[in-house]
Amino acid sequence: MKLSGEELPRHLAKGLAQLYVIHGDAHLLSIEAVDAIRTAARAAGHAEREVLSVEQGFKWAELRNSAQSLSLFSARKLVELRIPSGKPGVEGAQALQDYCAQLNDDTITIVTLPRLDKTAQNSKWFAALEAHGVSIAAAEIALSALPNWIAGRLQRQGQSADPDTLRFLAEKVEGNLLAAWQEIQKLALLFPAGRLSFEQVKDAVMDVARYDVFKLSEAMLAGDAARYARILDGLRAEGEATVLILWTLSEDIRALARVSRAMQQGSNVANALRDARVWGVRQKLVERAVRRFKPALAERALRQAAHLDKVIKGLRPGDVWDELLQLGVRCAKAAA
Repeated sequence: MKLSGEELPRHLAKGLAQLYVIHGDAHLLSIEAVDAIRTAARAAGHAEREVLSVEQGFKWAELRNSAQSLSLFSARKLVELRIPSGKPGVEGAQALQDYCAQLNDDTITIVTLPRLDKTAQNSKWFAALEAHGVSIAAAEIALSALPNWIAGRLQRQGQSADPDTLRFLAEKVEGNLLAAWQEIQKLALLFPAGRLSFEQVKDAVMDVARYDVFKLSEAMLAGDAARYARILDGLRAEGEATVLILWTLSEDIRALARVSRAMQQGSNVANALRDARVWGVRQKLVERAVRRFKPALAERALRQAAHLDKVIKGLRPGDVWDELLQLGVRCAKAAA
């Protein structure tokens, strides 16, 4: 069974499963899901708790022994298995499959994992976890969905805000859900229940957004020039390496050029994306962006990127950050 974090409370109210697997890079959502299961387990009589962390030297026999051994003071137990790397290895993969096949009625198990790549998600051990338990994806919330998430959190504490204020707050906390939740809680301490004004939120909330080069490229592909400029400013303030920024942008521009050229030659978009080796989340972004790009436009952007590479290496004069801004904004504003 697959559940979202929002659906978990309703599930727990109906009863506990024997196994839960929580995976994703949104630490706040992962922590909240584990806390909710832990609280429900304690209420159901699982008084004993054991935490196992799969690190160097971990013996997988500990997992099997932990589930089978109960203390004299508790008839029910909660086992938390943490796999920080997301890679249990050959022995661990088999141990997880064996464990799923022999779940103990008196033991509830929580397995926590980071964001998994496609290979891990298609593995037999992860398939066994999902088949025998409840799977909860703790994925980062996209900027487009963040205002609604913030509105829901404000509602829990009896507060609300208009759409413009929610968008402003989302931009300030993008990519940093834990800090976002702290800022929302701060609003509850500073102001009474009811509707918050834009001025109240603006004066109270710090800029705690966490940016990375992939969000920058995402903004470029989505055609959001304002967001691109904002993220680039954030990366500059954080001291991000310009060579990494240029490499990331160039890779996506090359993908656009390949897909655009293939489509112009009669290929359909699905085949063009596959041949250009565009996978996962990037597929939708590139598919939308390619509608704005002609091959000639992508080729000009690549020539500009090549020039910028020489500027970064000191072979040509120029302001690197200004050049990065121009490159990304021109691509974001491109119209076929």
